[in-house]
Order: sequence, then structure tokens, then C-alpha cells
Amino acid sequence: MASATIPDTRQYLTFKLGEEVFALEVANVREILEFIPITKVPRTPDFMTGVINLRGSVVPVTDMRLKFGMSETEKTVNTCIIVVEVNIDSEKALLGALVDSVQEVFELEAQQIEPPPRLGLGMKTEFIEGMGKRDNQFVIILDIDKVFSMEELDIAQGMSTQPLENAV
Repeated sequence: MASATIPDTRQYLTFKLGEEVFALEVANVREILEFIPITKVPRTPDFMTGVINLRGSVVPVTDMRLKFGMSETEKTVNTCIIVVEVNIDSEKALLGALVDSVQEVFELEAQQIEPPPRLGLGMKTEFIEGMGKRDNQFVIILDIDKVFSMEELDIAQGMSTQPLENAV
């Protein structure tokens, strides 16, 4: 049974965290960067890695492995920062997502996407838009606007409004 909230066909960017494949709707992706140095910001959650200077703008970066309870991302030749657009109080903001590697862009039709699993026991899965299937492998489709709590997004927004000289 396909989710009724997903239009007929959408394009997704897939990326890996460990052996798991995740996807973001391409419409939310602004760009993909090779790993660049990240400036740590004190007194932020561990998964908030720091900020980068993106053409004069301060963009907060989140280690997606830490956000999802995995070990810290190891920096390799494949490590990337996916710059995504998220909604914070009905305003658009940029956020960098540090991932192990970017895979590909592909299309999925609504009937190829199953609703998120019901895990029970208070497990929160509202950030999962659905489960897609690609080459006999499940792809976890994320709703980027629900991956972070409002408090976490407020921290990220605060990081992006710091003076630029502190983030170079």
C-alpha cells in the first residue's frame, strides 16, 4: 500500500550511512560538497558538527551518523556534505548533512514506496517518509523537515547567524 501523501513520481538522492541507504527528495537538496573543514561551535549537541563557510554564508553541519545513533562519520575520499533546505518556523534555512557517501539520483513511483514501519515501544519514526525499494534493497526515505526537532533547528539557525569571521 503506497502512501497517499506522495505524488506519482519523485526524484530522490540516495546516500549511505554505514551499510544503510537513505534518500532525500531532490527538491530539498541544494548542492553536494566534497568534505571541507568544519569549524566546531562550542556548547552544541555532539551531532551538530559545526559550521562551514559556503560562499560567504554560515551553514551549520550535522553528522547524520551521530544523529541516527551510529558512530561518528570517518572522513574518507567519499565523505560528502549534502546541503539541504529545511523549514524552520515557515522560513527556509540551509543545513549541511555529513554522510559517508552519495550514491545516485533516481525516481520512485508512489506504488514503489511503502509507509514507514510501525515499530511501537515509543520508537519515533515520524522522520521516515517511507520505505522505497531499489534493486532488491530497502531505501529509507527521510522527511528532512522532521529529522530534527524544533529545538535542534533553533540551535542550527543560531549557528548560522553567528558572525562570519567566527566560522571561517
